[in-house]
Amino acid sequence: MAATKDFGGAPVDSTIIGPSILISGKLSGDEDLTVRGRVEGELNLAKTLIVEQTGIVKANVVVKNAIVSGVVVGNISATESVELTREGRMVGDIRSPRVIVVDGASFRGRIDMGNAEPRKEGEKPAARPVVRPALRPAPARQPRRCGAGVVQIGFQPCVQGAGTEGGEASRAPLIERPHDLLVTLLVGITFINIGAAALAATLA
Repeated sequence: MAATKDFGGAPVDSTIIGPSILISGKLSGDEDLTVRGRVEGELNLAKTLIVEQTGIVKANVVVKNAIVSGVVVGNISATESVELTREGRMVGDIRSPRVIVVDGASFRGRIDMGNAEPRKEGEKPAARPVVRPALRPAPARQPRRCGAGVVQIGFQPCVQGAGTEGGEASRAPLIERPHDLLVTLLVGITFINIGAAALAATLA
């Protein structure tokens, strides 16, 4: 492909395929290429491919940069960038570190920015960490006041006279009323005295 050659008219600064030209086959070169006509086959360029609004490219393209304002049917692999302008239409996959799709462009395919490294054969994906919910401690059982001077702890029955300051319950055994305890002691002493007198009379 000769430099500064126009396949459809007068010589220019880059190679141009005019709107009335149809090229089918494999094209390669180290200069910019502007397509205003139709190209089918394969394109391998060291510089920039420009597809203008009248241009149609049905090929797999390998270039440095690509600017699409016409129609491209095929895959584009660019070492620097690919740009789809407002008038651009493309069906195929794009592989390039920089991709620009202007609002209004039509595109159907996949885009590979080349950021992710391919996974080695047989390598398993990293396991995701398992997050378990934290267990909440069981709430402490609060003493329940059953009535005047009576406190209940947990499921224990209410204990008479077990209340103390601060809402805590006393674990002391059941304490009877003082006068009841005194009567019991007096009755016991009386029976002891009667028994001792009877024993003394028998021995006498």
